[in-house]
Amino acid sequence: MTTDLGTPPVLSPEEAERAVLLAAPRGYCAGVDRAVVTVEKALDLYGAPVYVRKQIVHNKHVVSDLESRGAIFVEELDEVPAGATVVFSAHGVSPEVHRQAQQRELKTIDATCPLVTKVHHEAKRFAGEDYDILLIGHEGHEEVEGTAGEAPDHIQLVQGPEDVAGIVVRDPEKVAWLSQTTLSVDETLETVAAIRERFPALLDPPSDDICYATQNRQLAIKEIARDADLVIVVGSGNSSNSVRLVEVALEAGARSAHRVDDATEIDEAWLEGVSTVSVTSGASVPEELVQGVLAFLAERGYPDAQAVHSAEESLIFALPKELRRDLKAAQQAAISS
Repeated sequence: MTTDLGTPPVLSPEEAERAVLLAAPRGYCAGVDRAVVTVEKALDLYGAPVYVRKQIVHNKHVVSDLESRGAIFVEELDEVPAGATVVFSAHGVSPEVHRQAQQRELKTIDATCPLVTKVHHEAKRFAGEDYDILLIGHEGHEEVEGTAGEAPDHIQLVQGPEDVAGIVVRDPEKVAWLSQTTLSVDETLETVAAIRERFPALLDPPSDDICYATQNRQLAIKEIARDADLVIVVGSGNSSNSVRLVEVALEAGARSAHRVDDATEIDEAWLEGVSTVSVTSGASVPEELVQGVLAFLAERGYPDAQAVHSAEESLIFALPKELRRDLKAAQQAAISS
């Protein structure tokens, strides 16, 4: 369903004025892949059920598939039987959640994305140096709750420039900022600029908090949204980075943009008068869902998608150390027997 731009497809006269552009990169990032594989391997190794606190990643199809294999998703640890195995989601948890798990003697596997863990470490370091920390993010998001839990007495949430006037700090010379990893790059920079106007001594994090995959997917959608009549973003409604992609597409010049969980949610009315359709997916979306959208378009006379490459991604994260240890032990036991 995809044709590289270097080898344009042969189009029928009816299709000649139509085009489908496909963002590259798109879909799974290294942190999401690691988290999903963690649950899959935990099920294989320990057997069902394996409990998962919150959604392992924000995609309903991924969650449904893992449930069919024996994963049980819970909101809080009091829903997990004492002594059971529980996986912490890619979005991270607070130290209090770790303490609760220890008290209930749960076997924990921490699938927190390493890039989120980096933000946790930054929060602890700034708090240790007694900075007031302004955390840019969305209230109620699991990642924000986990990061804020690292230093609750030092962190206050800033959701956007409109919150800046109400910020109260102890010392204007000791203020630092951090951010949720899945935000819009442009909106985050706008918020940081507003904060810096109030607090010129504002300290930046040692490296960019917004993850490489989020930035790459936003850059990719900008590339293919400028002249698009329609942008389709595949991703779930609770996926912050997927929702941001719709906003970025519209800001980049797309005439219309919609988020869908899969092809069944596409409204055929969106295609009326549409020549160019651009397609991408959020960082927690399996590729088969994107292919389903391309098949939907093909059935309605749109040509094979032309892949537009804006970045290459090769990052791979190792599985959580707890799981690697148990997998190694199981392999050694199998060899010994």
